[in-house]
Amino acid sequence: MTDLEGLAAVVTGGGSGIGLATARLLSARGARVAVLDLNPGAVDKPLLGYPADVTDDVSVRAAVAAAAEDLGGIDILVNNAGIGAAGTVEDNPDEEWHKVLDVNVLGMVRTTRAALPHLRRSERAAVVNTCSIAATAGLPQRAVYSASKGAVLSLTLAMAADHVREGIRVNCVNPGTADTPWVARLLDAADDPRAERDALNARQPMGRLVMADEVAAAIVYLASPAAGSVTGTALAVDGGMAGLRLRPAEK
Repeated sequence: MTDLEGLAAVVTGGGSGIGLATARLLSARGARVAVLDLNPGAVDKPLLGYPADVTDDVSVRAAVAAAAEDLGGIDILVNNAGIGAAGTVEDNPDEEWHKVLDVNVLGMVRTTRAALPHLRRSERAAVVNTCSIAATAGLPQRAVYSASKGAVLSLTLAMAADHVREGIRVNCVNPGTADTPWVARLLDAADDPRAERDALNARQPMGRLVMADEVAAAIVYLASPAAGSVTGTALAVDGGMAGLRLRPAEK
């Protein structure tokens, strides 16, 4: 498919996991793609890599400007960069709260703010934010992460309302627990990584973790002209976790 031919896309946090899968799929569908990441060295051509720290406004503006120059504009922005943290509301110090919110929420603000002048010049402008099932379901040991993703969901709706009359669509995806390097690191830190993985698999009605490529497909749909009437929407890619209530499996 080449339905994104002629469009230019920027993906933050595109060096691995969901971001890299999204960047590759956007490119496969015909888009010119720039990846912004703390370490974009793993990005292969035809993707273009730019070092950027989403907690630093100067860094973000420089990377977005360079990407827009090289791509010939920006039609699609995927705000994917994010970090996680484990713990209840009493476990994480203020510094951890500030760090997670700075990356997961303000990082999207900074990148979108820098990209808006370019998006306004596009006839098919779209922003897709990577949110989480944590925004809509209470997950244990994820207080600060859940708070940040709840903010992302609300931010997505506010951005959609602010920019719909400028022709800029804004949506988000809500992945369930995904099989990504970040989740792998969380599992490695658990007392019993195998038992923790089994518990995460069992938590999702489909009985397995979400795959990065599956989330990428949802992001690319929302970014594409095929979703031209879709804005202010959260698309769950969670194996049924948000909406299904199954009986216990028969033994």
